[in-house]
Amino acid sequence: MTRASLPAIMTLIALASVAQAQQKTVPAPPPAKTPPAATAAAPAVTVALLQGLDKTTARVSALEAPLGKAVRFGTLIITARACAKKPPEEPPNTVAFLEIDEARPEGDDATGVQHLFSGWMFAQSPSLSTLEHPVYDVTVLDCKTETGSSAKPSAK
Repeated sequence: MTRASLPAIMTLIALASVAQAQQKTVPAPPPAKTPPAATAAAPAVTVALLQGLDKTTARVSALEAPLGKAVRFGTLIITARACAKKPPEEPPNTVAFLEIDEARPEGDDATGVQHLFSGWMFAQSPSLSTLEHPVYDVTVLDCKTETGSSAKPSAK
């Protein structure tokens, strides 16, 4: 070892000891604060926009069916299980997977509910997969995503 390298080694040792001392004295950062549940953003809710037609009265009704929640239209109970929409740069097509039951008057069926339809409905090709019912028609119009829990099903 040369006499010229001795001061450089001493400087490196001094810097290392200062760095080690700083690591010991620096306090750990405080844990991140989580916002209270009331101010946290509510999850987005996907809603299937449907159109119902009552053939006896010729009344057309707009229905909003949040995924997984049953909505009523006349005697029908409609539950949307999935809803998808293509991006704007692709050819338009909106699809929804619907389960449709009919609430029967008491005495007609042991459970009072008859399963009518379960499958995908297409907004651009409604005749491809339809509900066959003598009184009601149901078609898919669109899908939308709402933030918060303000999605309220329409009941007609």
